[in-house]
Amino acid sequence: MTENSFRALALGSAAGGGLPQWNCGCSNCMAARDPDSSIKPQTQSSLAVSVDGQSWSLLNASPDMRTQLAENAALHPKTLRGSPIRNVILTNGDIDHIAGLLILRERHAFTIHATPHIAALLRENSVFAVLDPELVTVREVALGEPFELQPGLTAELVAVPGKEPLYKETGEVRTDIEGETTVGVRLQRGNKQIWYIPGCARVTDALASRLSNADLLFFDGTVFDDDEM
Repeated sequence: MTENSFRALALGSAAGGGLPQWNCGCSNCMAARDPDSSIKPQTQSSLAVSVDGQSWSLLNASPDMRTQLAENAALHPKTLRGSPIRNVILTNGDIDHIAGLLILRERHAFTIHATPHIAALLRENSVFAVLDPELVTVREVALGEPFELQPGLTAELVAVPGKEPLYKETGEVRTDIEGETTVGVRLQRGNKQIWYIPGCARVTDALASRLSNADLLFFDGTVFDDDEM
């Protein structure tokens, strides 16, 4: 592969709950349950990236992780016991972005990259103790500071407008928080860059300016109209 190239696998692109949602009877969900429909089921949003096609990084850990791994041969074990997954970046603390970590609990060594705020959410919930700390490292990453995700591939966490996870909401819900709560990921190799922003409440002028140089953009597309739901 060239010094600018890297691979991205869209493991899933649906919103929280996937398509169909288990308790939804809208036309899209009903069609997704029909094997003769042109609308196919979709898993919740997650991306996998690699420089060499051998070692992979996950961007978010969807509750649909088991299905996503099974459907992508590049992510299958290459030995009797193991995985090509080396690390995971979390963009917020929503269930649809962290629950898949519990699927990765089978004594496999990897690193979780997250803002201090998101890392604290994991520590607060004892269920994530199933991730053996001798094997799974949680690395806190500061906003705006690039770090090496894979050899030759850097990542940067960038604050985007968002909110606290549903299970942390109390009182009036703010959706315009810009800080460690919700982030986008900028991936760069050579002079090429991919942006991954699966949750964003508003596109600010500053964010639009930064995205203008993206070679590829994966962006929150839950709805297309303000009153669609």
